Amino acid sequence: MTKANGPNYLVHFRRRRAGRTDYQRRLALLKSGIPRMVVRKTNRYVVVHVTKLSDNGDVTVAHATSQSLKDYGFAGKCNAPSAYLTGLLVGRMAKAAGITKVILDIGLHTSTQGSIVFCCQKGAIDAGLESSLDREKLPEESRITGSHLKSGADFAKAKEAIQKADLTVAKSGKKKVDKK
Repeated sequence: MTKANGPNYLVHFRRRRAGRTDYQRRLALLKSGIPRMVVRKTNRYVVVHVTKLSDNGDVTVAHATSQSLKDYGFAGKCNAPSAYLTGLLVGRMAKAAGITKVILDIGLHTSTQGSIVFCCQKGAIDAGLESSLDREKLPEESRITGSHLKSGADFAKAKEAIQKADLTVAKSGKKKVDKK
């Protein structure tokens, strides 16, 4: 098979060729004008951002990883309780920054029922953000609370600590976390 060349050969963007970005989905999310809650999962952690579109590109309003749950007494990993608590934490940060509504951006992750990305969205909704969520996509409540894990008892303590934490946004744009 020969390599295509000539004036009719279309070269896709580098991130599309590498399979990292679906530009049609991204454009549709950006056209909505609603801040995006970007959820990405790695083999070890869950990463959640709330971003707004600006003239200079995306601006991150709130950001947390499941690794930052250690500050609240929970061993954050890549599981449903960690995803829920990370979504709750980012939701509280976004509310402190003045965001009231978000739209879920799961990137190239598949939209599977009971997936970790929907646990993050549930956490953000419980933090007070508006978002459209199909209740059928959520895992069972026992999986969200972590009753199937050893850390099930720590979940309630961490949730309470996150809800009591004073999450204020400094003028520099950095988050100031004061745990009292």
